[in-house]
Amino acid sequence: MIATLEYVDILDRSEILGKMILDSEIYELFHDAKTALANDPVAQQLIKDFNAVKDQYEDIQRFGRYHPDYSEIMKLVRSRKREMDLNDKVAAYKIAERQFQSLLDEISQYIAFSVSDKIKVPKDGGALTDSGCGCGSGGGCGCKVS
Repeated sequence: MIATLEYVDILDRSEILGKMILDSEIYELFHDAKTALANDPVAQQLIKDFNAVKDQYEDIQRFGRYHPDYSEIMKLVRSRKREMDLNDKVAAYKIAERQFQSLLDEISQYIAFSVSDKIKVPKDGGALTDSGCGCGSGGGCGCKVS
């Protein structure tokens, strides 16, 4: 591809936008929450415990309710998830992550709609919820259309 002045200008502006995002207060809060979570041994143990039970859950999914440990594992998964989610560091991280994702979604939507209002963009934290993948296929991939 031959670089034109317009192409170079777009790259320069996108680099400036990236720096603005990294300098934003929302990103700082997200980065601080992520660092605090990574450095908290209690939170890391809760995450590790949850992931171990989640692996067991995925194993029993092949058999569903017919697996002998189905109800025990289901209760354990919910219990460990609740413990993990109630941890202050995990909760603060999830809040900061959603706020940062909301900022990125808003920027993506602004950029996309400046080109055309027909462009599909993830919104309302679509990347962080189970309401859909934001792929724009209209549910063709199996995601839920919102």
